[in-house]
Amino acid sequence: MTHLSPMAMALYILDNKIENYMLFDQVSKDIIAAMKAHDKVALETLRNIKKVFLEAKTAPGANDTLEDADALKLIQKLVKQGKDAAEIYSQQGRADLADAELAQVKVMETYLPKPLTDEELTEAVKQIIAETGATSMKDMGKVMGIASKALSGKAEGRLISAKVKELLS
Repeated sequence: MTHLSPMAMALYILDNKIENYMLFDQVSKDIIAAMKAHDKVALETLRNIKKVFLEAKTAPGANDTLEDADALKLIQKLVKQGKDAAEIYSQQGRADLADAELAQVKVMETYLPKPLTDEELTEAVKQIIAETGATSMKDMGKVMGIASKALSGKAEGRLISAKVKELLS
């Protein structure tokens, strides 16, 4: 990158900075689209996502920014909460509330990267185990630290943990 002119460097930085904040803008645009389509589920879900994004942007130390990586983590957290709530509602015999939660989860999942298949997860964890030189369960912490970061957004933490345990056992 050092071979770029100052103007090209400024444009490169600007382009990359804009790319880091596209998810927030996409949600805002999708709110308008949901309003026009009279899609109440999507509208409610997207407004909730935007509320969470705004809270994160204005949190102390956030400097009024929210990068896409952080935004994805927030959406993942909302998806997990929605699935957990739907499970509780199902256990209590409230299928109507469970269905409403799952409908919102479905909207949120459109913003997440495609999850890894079991085979892809196995290959990724095998590669991380090979890179770290892990040989037993004693090395699980080392492997999990790297795997959690590398596979963030692509697989749930509990699935990563289960796969690491399976391969190290």
